[in-house]
Amino acid sequence: MPDLYRRPAPIKQPRHTVHASWWRVLMRACVFAVCGTLACASIAATPITAPDAGAASAALSAKYTALSAQLAHNQFGRPLYLVSTETPNHLQGDIYAVLDYPAADVIKALQDPTHWCDILLLHLNTKYCRATTDSNGTELGVNIGGKYYESLQQAFRVNFAYRVAAVTPDYLAVELAAPQGPMGTSDYRIRLETVALPGGKTFLHLTYAYAYNFAGRLAMQAYLATIGSAKVGFTTTGTQNNGQPAYIGGVRGVVERNTMRYYLAIDAYLSAAPAPPAEQFTQRLQTWFAATEHYPLQLHEVDLADYLDMKQREYQREQ
Repeated sequence: MPDLYRRPAPIKQPRHTVHASWWRVLMRACVFAVCGTLACASIAATPITAPDAGAASAALSAKYTALSAQLAHNQFGRPLYLVSTETPNHLQGDIYAVLDYPAADVIKALQDPTHWCDILLLHLNTKYCRATTDSNGTELGVNIGGKYYESLQQAFRVNFAYRVAAVTPDYLAVELAAPQGPMGTSDYRIRLETVALPGGKTFLHLTYAYAYNFAGRLAMQAYLATIGSAKVGFTTTGTQNNGQPAYIGGVRGVVERNTMRYYLAIDAYLSAAPAPPAEQFTQRLQTWFAATEHYPLQLHEVDLADYLDMKQREYQREQ
């Protein structure tokens, strides 16, 4: 979810105590002022037909070849390429990365909707996730909140339709789609593709995208003018006077940060799979947090103790 939901850390207050900050009041005012009175018209999610798996697999393999130079040499310290795009009402981030896991293991893990709940919960802002299946298909009910523990009543509910668009022994395409999100956002898409690579590795393409209306634009502008003013993404835009890279800010910085967080959650989930079941959750948490700390300028928000405590409590709530 957008960074703009994140409220400032409580000042001189007990850990995990939830308070209605000025930021929450502003955000809710933006949402309710427009959504409550105008029925919050959103961009309809366009149905995506199941791709031809052979053609899609070949296209993703070709993309891997085309990005070989960027995957080998970049600022991330891992084989990864990130790009973001912005239009007047839409944001999208795309990550292409090589995973150190066999395609069969990746496909088995990522076509299970319950595993996606385990992945999403690693993100700071995911407070709860539950997968349900009925005659209409599979849905992930996700509660989105701040970066500290809070009740589900204080969080926004987002319902993602989950579908496996294509699966073969070497290729997987999965999509999560939600027509509406918090604070004037809509048309959420998390789309993942993977294809087998030689040497027991897998090539991944992750897309994270959403649209926003007038309320969302107001909230985003307020966020970027205040507590989000110093936050940046990963795309370099030049060099600062001190010789350090200058990174993109604004709404593209927002979508780049969250695309990276979701990618690192997928990687953390897969890395913990060989561990005993009782140890997997804690290992995922520690791996995800350590990975985000490799990019503190973009991704640091809380310390490890607070993160582990919050996520353990949220996990117990899910059970």
